[in-house]
Amino acid sequence: MEQFELKSILFPGMDNKRPLVISGPCSAETEEQVLCTAGSLAAKGFKIFRAGIWKPRTKPGGFEGAGSPGLRWLKQVKEKTGMYVATEVATRDHVFEALKAGIDMLWIGARTTANPFAVQELADALKGVDIPVLVKNPVNPDLELWIGAIQRIYGAGIQRLGVIHRGFSSYDKKIYRNLPLWHIPIELHRRYPNLPIICDPSHIGGKRELIASLSQQAMDLNFDGLIIESHCRPDEAWSDAAQQITPDVLDYVLNLLVIRESTQTTENLSELRRQIDGIDESLLEQLAKRMRISREIGIYKKEHNMPILQTPRYGEIMENRAKAGEAMDLNTDFVKKIMTEVHEESVRQQMVVMSKQ
Repeated sequence: MEQFELKSILFPGMDNKRPLVISGPCSAETEEQVLCTAGSLAAKGFKIFRAGIWKPRTKPGGFEGAGSPGLRWLKQVKEKTGMYVATEVATRDHVFEALKAGIDMLWIGARTTANPFAVQELADALKGVDIPVLVKNPVNPDLELWIGAIQRIYGAGIQRLGVIHRGFSSYDKKIYRNLPLWHIPIELHRRYPNLPIICDPSHIGGKRELIASLSQQAMDLNFDGLIIESHCRPDEAWSDAAQQITPDVLDYVLNLLVIRESTQTTENLSELRRQIDGIDESLLEQLAKRMRISREIGIYKKEHNMPILQTPRYGEIMENRAKAGEAMDLNTDFVKKIMTEVHEESVRQQMVVMSKQ
């Protein structure tokens, strides 16, 4: 697998201490709001200020950003606080205007990442530029689409490159605004271990009350940093007010984080991992045995002209296994998800048997 040859995404004078923190309001609303928020963040030692300049909303009629005039406010943030400034770009013109205004870091939003044509347009505009670029995951849970966007930006010569995990949209919204689906960024890290991953707990949670717990989860998963929306008066924000926090609350949340640094594997941990390996091998053996029995059932159904899907039996399996799993302290949704996958594979095995002449 081809790896990315990257420079550090950090700026001069900044160390590699986790977490790298990027913060500021969802949208740059007014000059006063931008400078007020930036001043409070700078006073607490934060180094990278973010603000959305162009904010296309899901539906028309909402505040869609201050546009190009807001870039002047970000320039003032740099001049008055010494902070680096970052904003989202979605078009070639956005890139040119941001670079002309001296923006230090760019990120590509989830909706843009989902469109290879748009990403390629940005990549073409970034050729020959040495600037940190962060690529958010696409709105839908598609790892290959995410990787494709990263590759397009890397192909433009960008070597200060990272990603932002902001969760994935779902029709069935329960706790989170966007489902974390942690296994997707984990798999991305497995494939590209030198690619920095920044977590966006503001967009994953959609509620300020969830920012602390999501930030801790990201640190426990060894993410490199956090991008958190902060506003001097969050309840008055013109966009995504519910997920923004004050600089004071941000500082409090970050001070509560427990950062578990990577260490060499101890002998005890090695033994526990050996046990996990053995259990996984046993699980695979049992699954293979179950599929052999499923094929035998398929033969019986074929000989007796029976349909593959037996709905009452499927319902019985799901109900009984969920109850059994709950009794073993296993999450019910987790058990149902596993049994659904197992049942689908059993059906596939029986379809193969049925199709044989």
